[in-house]
Amino acid sequence: MIYVANFDDKSVSVIDGKTNSVVKIIPVGSSPNAVAINPNSNMIYVANFDDSTVSVIDGKTNNEIGNLGVGKSPDGVAINPNTNMIYVANQGRDTVSIMKGTMN
Repeated sequence: MIYVANFDDKSVSVIDGKTNSVVKIIPVGSSPNAVAINPNSNMIYVANFDDSTVSVIDGKTNNEIGNLGVGKSPDGVAINPNTNMIYVANQGRDTVSIMKGTMN
């Protein structure tokens, strides 16, 4: 599956890579703008710029299962799948939030 952040729609589109069709729209926080996937845990992390949060999506069910608070205006997210650490760039404070992916 492919996950695409929809900034203005406060959602993430789930796209089947074989058919290129949207199979689900997942509501998330305000102004989602970056997505990272942990292939080891099948969790998807979405940076929500205006909420200062990261939405956590279970890749098995494609449902949002929670939110993580981060710094102001997150605009990038990356995962180390081996350590399950999440790295979030916070544009509003010029900082990086680092946390363990504990919701999986």
